[in-house]
Amino acid sequence: MKILFHGAAHEVTGSCHLVECAGRKILIDCGMFQGRSELTEDNAAKFGFEPSEIDMVLLTHAHLDHCGRLPLLVKRGFKGEIIATSATRDLARLVMLDAAHLQEEEARRHHRHGRRGGSREALYDTMDALDAVDRFGRNATYRKTLSLFDGIEATFFDAGHILGSASIRLDLTEHGRTRKVLFSGDLGPDNRPLLNDADPPEDADVVVMETTYGERDHRGLEASIAEFLAAIRATTGRGGNVIIPTFALERAQELLWFLREGMASDEIEKSLRVFLDSPMAISATRIFARHDEALRPELAKIIRKGRDPFQLPELHFTRETQDSIALNEIRSGAVIMAGSGMCTGGRVRHHLRHNLARQESAVIFVGYAAEGTLARIIVDGAKHVKLFGEEIPVRAQIHTINGFSAHADQSDLKRWLARTRHPEKIFLVHGEKKSMEAFAKGLDPAKVVMPELHQSCEL
Repeated sequence: MKILFHGAAHEVTGSCHLVECAGRKILIDCGMFQGRSELTEDNAAKFGFEPSEIDMVLLTHAHLDHCGRLPLLVKRGFKGEIIATSATRDLARLVMLDAAHLQEEEARRHHRHGRRGGSREALYDTMDALDAVDRFGRNATYRKTLSLFDGIEATFFDAGHILGSASIRLDLTEHGRTRKVLFSGDLGPDNRPLLNDADPPEDADVVVMETTYGERDHRGLEASIAEFLAAIRATTGRGGNVIIPTFALERAQELLWFLREGMASDEIEKSLRVFLDSPMAISATRIFARHDEALRPELAKIIRKGRDPFQLPELHFTRETQDSIALNEIRSGAVIMAGSGMCTGGRVRHHLRHNLARQESAVIFVGYAAEGTLARIIVDGAKHVKLFGEEIPVRAQIHTINGFSAHADQSDLKRWLARTRHPEKIFLVHGEKKSMEAFAKGLDPAKVVMPELHQSCEL
């Protein structure tokens, strides 16, 4: 009985943990590494295990760094079942198909421009993504135990991170001994408007825990909303645009909610033009309405009455590329929300190209930015950045509002862990070194392990 760490070890992304018990191999997540440019090679590298030998995958949630390599896993021989919540299943389909499309586009662009290094093939294509969708089997329901194999049971618990997100506890029995192993997945902050708070089990012998924000607390939500609305008022007042690099799952929907509330309270103009320039975010917003079982009761009630909780008077969805390009002609008075949140790709890079150099415009970052990403470079104070081969000066007002993060902060993480009744071993993952070390200071050193990539640990 053991666990092997094939991703998110000493870094935030690339979630992939392998559990071996009673002759079975079960994978928890299979996500992409994100951030540094050289991670293209990391994503294409061998997993550290043989995909055809994996019996089952349990998926915590649908973010790319947790599900993004599932199509590659299937392409390389995985033929087992993938289990997730119903909402995660719908969102993961969207995310994987989008990832396949982007990789196909990048491969064509690389070939077309004859870039150094020769041709670059996509990790996987649309058919591989659809093959991965076909591997999804049973839907998990929070707090209902699933029997996977003899001696192996799984229970999903609400993680409060994004729609359908889960922590997963495995009850493992081998040679007459049972161990309860809890994978936190990514945890959400408490008291958010759309989702319920994280709801962990009360007992676990071993915890594998994320530490994305293990070193600090977020700013309070009310103060963050006030700063957000104030930044929009100031920018439109001086004749600029607001660019918001947006994560399509959760963040886009939450920001629409805050904008709606701001208009209702007259803190921002109801006539403000808001553009959701992300096909994935548009589709994800529709998926929200399908899964009111995963939302806070008061929000679910609004949806059941047939009302759209994300609708704004001047909200425009831009699915088509030509409509997105047309936004570059708008010089003032627009809030443009576009992916990706870390600015590693997507339409937001074009909007940055047209607005970063303008003193009257603003860029508002509302989520985590991994080391090496364009978002992190701008947040850290770069005076110039390179976009599409051009050096673009950074003259726009830059706002970083981490109170909107979909990740639990240090206090949230401590409260969550405190509810698991003193586990014997705590593996810290999904965090940069400084974050893990800061969080570990409050824990019993004899219990804490910060595993290296591909490290194997006995359970």
